[in-house]
Amino acid sequence: MSFEQRVKELGLTIPQLPAPAYTYVPAVQTGNLIFASGQTPTVDGKLTIQGKLGRDVSIEQGQEAARLALLNCLAEVRSITGSLDAIKRVVKLNGFVASAEGFVDQPRVINGASQLLEEIFGETGKHARFAIGLAELPAGAPVELEIIVEV
Repeated sequence: MSFEQRVKELGLTIPQLPAPAYTYVPAVQTGNLIFASGQTPTVDGKLTIQGKLGRDVSIEQGQEAARLALLNCLAEVRSITGSLDAIKRVVKLNGFVASAEGFVDQPRVINGASQLLEEIFGETGKHARFAIGLAELPAGAPVELEIIVEV
């Protein structure tokens, strides 16, 4: 089964490519790697949730935010490849979590995106990653992700 078909089977939609809010390009390909710029949980250009994990946002809400941010990252990749089927390997997922003081479950939050990568891509979606906490993210987003894929 193709990755594009798998997305549909899961009832998901890869959104239209979000327009960059500042001065950067959505994704860059060098050799056989594509580096997707950071994405937050936006839908149609609007942030779906704001706040910090451990204060305003539950772990479950953070996981859903990570899934939405991942779909936006995949839109960036697809803008270069034309299809998710061009992906040979998800190399790395970098996860940033806006965290209240004392919040230490950043890995659980980013698991929302990691699990979705495996649901879509199977073995191809298993990746290296980091999940770190920050004081603030753009526009008050709870999560920001970036991915690196091999094509």
